[in-house]
Amino acid sequence: MRRAWRSFRRRFPDVETVDLILPDLAGIARGKRLVADAFDAALSGGLAFPSSVYGMDSTGANVAASGLIWERGDADLPCLVDPTSLAAVPWRAGGAQALAGLGEPDGGPFFADPRAVLRGVAARFEGLGLTPVCALELEFFLLDGRRDEKGLPRVARQQGEGEVTDCGAVYGLDPLDAQDDFLARLRSYCASQDLPAKGAVSEYAPGQFEINLGHVADPLLAADQCFLLKRAIKAAARAEGLQATFMAKPFADRASNGLHVHVSLLDREGSNRFAADEAALHHAIGGLQATMAEAMLLFAPNANSFRRLRPFSYAPTAPTWGHNNRTVAIRVPSGAPPARRIEHRVAGADANPYLVLAAVLAGIHHGLSEGLDPDPPIAGNAYVEVEPSLPLSWDRAIEALATAHLLPDYLGAEFCRLYRVCRAAERDRFADLITPAEYAWYLGTV
Repeated sequence: MRRAWRSFRRRFPDVETVDLILPDLAGIARGKRLVADAFDAALSGGLAFPSSVYGMDSTGANVAASGLIWERGDADLPCLVDPTSLAAVPWRAGGAQALAGLGEPDGGPFFADPRAVLRGVAARFEGLGLTPVCALELEFFLLDGRRDEKGLPRVARQQGEGEVTDCGAVYGLDPLDAQDDFLARLRSYCASQDLPAKGAVSEYAPGQFEINLGHVADPLLAADQCFLLKRAIKAAARAEGLQATFMAKPFADRASNGLHVHVSLLDREGSNRFAADEAALHHAIGGLQATMAEAMLLFAPNANSFRRLRPFSYAPTAPTWGHNNRTVAIRVPSGAPPARRIEHRVAGADANPYLVLAAVLAGIHHGLSEGLDPDPPIAGNAYVEVEPSLPLSWDRAIEALATAHLLPDYLGAEFCRLYRVCRAAERDRFADLITPAEYAWYLGTV
């Protein structure tokens, strides 16, 4: 690590501070900002961070049931910095960043680190002689950062335009032109951080966009790039006086934000297994169907997540699959055989990309290992042909993970328990809130 740091300082001698970033269970960036000399000294003496970083809900509140707070005395653990993740931060003069995770005192990974969980699942493919090639797609809204008279978020006004209308311009180029300053800034941020953003798409709702990342033959790198892309998008929006949100369903009457995962598998000769072996493709899909219900809490982690999972929404309600069909949960896109892949369409943009990809790879590996066959593919409207069967509420998703018998083998039983109790604690806190709608509907009427 010190060699990588010295090389980085030679390339970027003006670096003054380093953001040490630890992705938490909710996929939120936690950590600390160190001055460069302190970061250098810390590498010599060993960095440490409280293990409770993995025992919080989305708001940063400690979860007592996590077992990481009172039982361990909120103990510090070694902070393992990934030297390959060192990068300059273009939106802050003299800034840099590095990804990290906590480890055990003996140098091994800590069971609660999402990056370590993904790394462990990906390693299982070595025994099959396969390498997962992954790419993630993120949808988000650009907001103007203010609220309307009802306290609701407002879509960013387009450059040179008047009030935002409810008319979408899906796949339109005009919305891209209207936010060209933001997109240009984002392109420069991605280029400076080696984030392979391939392009932008105007999505179904006003102010909604999608950014596609290129495929990489390293699942951890793919998830890192998605995690850091979210950070870059938020920074680019702030620089333009805007706000970017990855909330799954920020508007009740508009499209939702998804996180789509594309996966193919390379064999030892570098050939795409899904192109050469139709049975392998089917086994992978069968495994994803078998594990999807257990994994719903990873794909839909919070109260708002489940508002996205509705019929006729392009978000799935059952573990369906099909060729070139966007009404299903698992889509096999059209294209030349060498590019054959699976597109997993279940997760929301609010989910932790490390855990989403870990769950997807776990399903694929399980299907290949067990030789599972999928249900028949859906050629028409999956919402009409198949009844909803996934856990489509927070309570049901929590219960599905509590009774899971496949995912714990891949993610670790201790991790699954930790993740579940932290999500359950957030659910309980949310249930205690009295919403403005309750006052509007009931305060003076009942």
